[in-house]
Amino acid sequence: MGFLYYGYYALYYESGRAEAIRNLGFTYKQLEALGIHMPVVELHAHYYRPALYDDLITVRTILKELPTSPKIQFHSELYNEAGIFLNKGVTTLVFYDPVAKMKVNMHPELHQRLAPYFP
Repeated sequence: MGFLYYGYYALYYESGRAEAIRNLGFTYKQLEALGIHMPVVELHAHYYRPALYDDLITVRTILKELPTSPKIQFHSELYNEAGIFLNKGVTTLVFYDPVAKMKVNMHPELHQRLAPYFP
């Protein structure tokens, strides 16, 4: 059909999250080394216009609030190379300690890096 398969949008959201955290000078790998995993527990997607095969997609990743609980929500917006808005999604993850098998709050180091962006 020439359209990007709907399931691939979640991969763009994931790339956007990983790069957003990397831009803070932190990585998922570092979080896992600290004993924190971040599984996805909820995903919402709204499709406004289709992405086409071979489109260059820009992902804008936004945190609207600094987490105060084990839950974190990433808001994603996807644009094609002409700057046309295509899609938005909200992905909810939790901070999880796989050894204790329980949700935990955000690691203090990640919190410290995010805090300056929130009044």
